[in-house]
Parts: sequence; structure tokens; C-alpha cells
Amino acid sequence: MVSATHPQRVVVLGGGILGVSTAVHLLRGGASVVLVTEAELASGATGRSLSWLNSAGARSEPYHRLRTLGVDRYRTLFAQDPDREWLRFDGGLFWDVPGRATTTEERHEHEKSHGYDSMLLKPEQIDEVTPGIDPAAVEDVAVFNPGEGWVSLPHLVEHLLEEFTERGGELVTRAGRSHLLADGGRATGVRTAGGEVHQGDAVVVACGAATPSVLAEHGVVIDNASPVSMLVVTGAVDHGVRTVLNTPRAAVRPNPGSTLAVDHDWYEESIVEQEDGSFTIDEAVVQELLDEASALIEGAPHLAADTWTMGYKPIPGDGEPVFGELERIPGCFVAFTHSGATLGLIGGELLADEVLTGRKHPLLETFRPERFEQ
Repeated sequence: MVSATHPQRVVVLGGGILGVSTAVHLLRGGASVVLVTEAELASGATGRSLSWLNSAGARSEPYHRLRTLGVDRYRTLFAQDPDREWLRFDGGLFWDVPGRATTTEERHEHEKSHGYDSMLLKPEQIDEVTPGIDPAAVEDVAVFNPGEGWVSLPHLVEHLLEEFTERGGELVTRAGRSHLLADGGRATGVRTAGGEVHQGDAVVVACGAATPSVLAEHGVVIDNASPVSMLVVTGAVDHGVRTVLNTPRAAVRPNPGSTLAVDHDWYEESIVEQEDGSFTIDEAVVQELLDEASALIEGAPHLAADTWTMGYKPIPGDGEPVFGELERIPGCFVAFTHSGATLGLIGGELLADEVLTGRKHPLLETFRPERFEQ
């Protein structure tokens, strides 16, 4: 393992929230860092994430614990400046159609069972806890989680990059598809698409849905269940929504500039991948999604798309995060998870700690990459 007493050079591959967060935490710990990204910062999944900060619903206990710690780190950042437009804690509101295998009531009971702040509301009670929602959109009951929030990840990346630059980090953008380098079985750096080599004592691979393919070049298996998804950002609109909405046909959150960010998964089959790797979708489908979102909002304001972006949403094959050093390639550390927003700060913190100290963090014990090769 690398020494915990001498600053080292670390190459971080990936300019999303996990890569940038890890890079900043490494710099705080005294390492020299070069951050390499395929295109621009936040141009991948980080730039099209609904970025709902939560640990709602059901998941493994270690994953739940890590997510609650992730929300805690955002609360610390929020407390430093509660007036930031891009980080808010105004709760999350969820409901599903009646009759599903797991009902909204069962979700609420599960959340209560492990102390997650959860309120079961009838439609007419929603306005008492959060404004701007049309109660007629709720067929039965809803769950409100007061402790949840949201973040605009591109704004967070910009915020972290200021510290990255101040601490002397080196940034390489538009590197194209890069490759992990190893010598004698140990990670030694990264080679960009143009052939430029960045050497390091350790490498962090945090390239979202591309992470498994980068590692597959070295025979490392990480199951990949990443689907193609879309995030739509509306133009400015007069709305009173403050909470994150997760509903049967639209997921919505406020966004800086009086806009809204809208997502879901029912339209995924309408996305077409082109030969050049880009994605297209019929604009009528985009508008249908926005109409679904409008129906949730008091007064049903007309929502028009300002932008929509598509690409692969990072999801490991078993749904659980992947964090830690590869046993097969010492010096190579991995960050690959569906919950990049919620885990963005805590994930970078814990992974940087492992790089700097050479010690495995107990909070990451169940998330090791080798579980896919068993």
C-alpha cells in the first residue's frame, strides 16, 4: 500500500461528482492530484441527475447507513451557507398507484421501523407540510420525508472545483476515452485517447456507467445494469414547489433560476441510440413527461423544456454501490454507484481516506468490487 505519511500523486479518472469529490478530499489529505475527464466536468451522469438526497424506501442496512451519512455531509455544507440556491432541504414527497406489490403505507412503516423521518399523509394534508402541490394528483396517500433535500450537482462541482484549484489540483478535460495503466500488476496511471500518459502512485476510477468497461480491459468483472435515462430542465416558471416529488409518472424537483428538473423511467424505451453513440427521443415524449409533471403542481402551469440530456445512468448489477481498492490491481480504487448524488461527498471522503492511509474503511466493507467475481 502507499505510504500514509508522505504526499503521493493520485490520478482520478472521471469528472463527475464522485471523481471531483474524491480529488478534493485527496488534496485536503496532502496528495498531489491530476483529475482527468473524457469531456467537460459534469458532462455525464452528474449533469443529468435528479440528485434527490435521501435514503427513503427499502435497501440493505449498510447501504441505508451510508446514504444517511451522505445526507449528513450535505447538511454540513448547507449549514455553512443556507442561502445557496443549488442546495436545499425542504423534504421529499412520494406516492405510488394503489395496489402495487409494496404499498405507500408499507413504505412508510418500513421507514419508521428504522427511525427514518416519515409522515403518512392524506391528500388534503399535503399543503400543511409543503406548498405548491395539487392534492387531486394523489389517488390515495403520500409519504413525506421532512429531512430530505436536493442538490444541483453541476453547481456543486463548480463549488468544489474552486477548492480543487486553490489547493493546486491539475485538471485535464476533453481527454477522450482514457485507459487504466498497470505495470507488474499495480496501477501506475492513465493514458488518454490522444496518448498522453499521467502517472501516479494510485488511480481512482470514477467514470460512471463506463467504469465496468474501463476495468474489463484488465479482466476485472463488475456487473453493469446501467439504463439510458433523461433529465429535462424547464424554462423559468412561476411555481410554488419546494419539495422533491417522486410519483408514478414524473419525478420533479426545484432547480436554480425558478426552473424545474424532471425525470422518470417510463419513457426509456422511447430513447434511440444512434451509431455515433448519441441519443435521440421524440420531442412529443419530452412534452408528455412535462405534462405529467404539470399535473402534479398547483394551478397546472405550462411547462416547456429548456434542455433535455440523455445518457447512461450508472447502476451496478446488484444495485449496491461499488467502492474500494481492487485486489487484482493494487493501487486502483473504484467508485461506481447509482446514488452518486447522495453519496457524492461521503463517498469521496471515505475513498480518499483509503487511498491516503492504505486502510480499508469499515463503512465500505460490503461494497467491495470483488463481490462480482465470487
